[in-house]
Amino acid sequence: MQHFFVTPSQVKEKKIYIEGSDVNHMKNVLRMRIGEELVVSDGNNLQYRCAVEGYEEGIAVLEILEELPVDTELPSCIYLFQGLPKQDKMELIVQKAVELGACQIVPVATKRAVVKLDEKKAAKKVERWQQIAESAAKQAGRGVIPEVARVMSYKEALKCAEGLDVVLIPYELAEGMEETRKVIEAIRPGQSVGIFIGPEGGFEKEEVELAMEYGAKAITLGKRILRTETAGLTTLSVLMFHLEG
Repeated sequence: MQHFFVTPSQVKEKKIYIEGSDVNHMKNVLRMRIGEELVVSDGNNLQYRCAVEGYEEGIAVLEILEELPVDTELPSCIYLFQGLPKQDKMELIVQKAVELGACQIVPVATKRAVVKLDEKKAAKKVERWQQIAESAAKQAGRGVIPEVARVMSYKEALKCAEGLDVVLIPYELAEGMEETRKVIEAIRPGQSVGIFIGPEGGFEKEEVELAMEYGAKAITLGKRILRTETAGLTTLSVLMFHLEG
């Protein structure tokens, strides 16, 4: 069943009004007919089973058939602070992080990041990444569209993470798996969690030390060195299994 997102203001009584490019996609690409059913999320974790009632100029009118229970969100809000990777790796990272339940992805300019974005380029990249996040949220049946934040400096990201309950930083020189297991098992549903991932080449030692001064806990992801596009997704997978299991 097709899945679309709207804002709460587009839900009025027993109707939902789809606007913008989604109308063309429904009408001319998917060729959705009157009476055809679809699922609509309002971005506030409310979801509806709807039927196409009709098309007006620039608007698709949907009839709400029933409100659906939403249980696709993790019991904790997880923030992925991702060091800027090369090429198009960030697109894959955003897509898979959304599928795994992240509530926000924060691109971070670290010391070893090869990619350097000026303000204009950064804004265009974030716009593209946000589109990918929306598509991934639809595919995964999420009740909300995770936000891709603006590109931050490393210190900005650390300050942003200060208010979180737990902050993790996978690091190849961290203590053994037993210590990491204790850190993960201590995380409880409802706690907010931040994950800091370095770019290709990882973090500078000083960056890890600074993160720990801010309260981050260094963890290990095993004996193998993981690529930047693998490390964050591995940590998200472990947390997803722990929090939902």
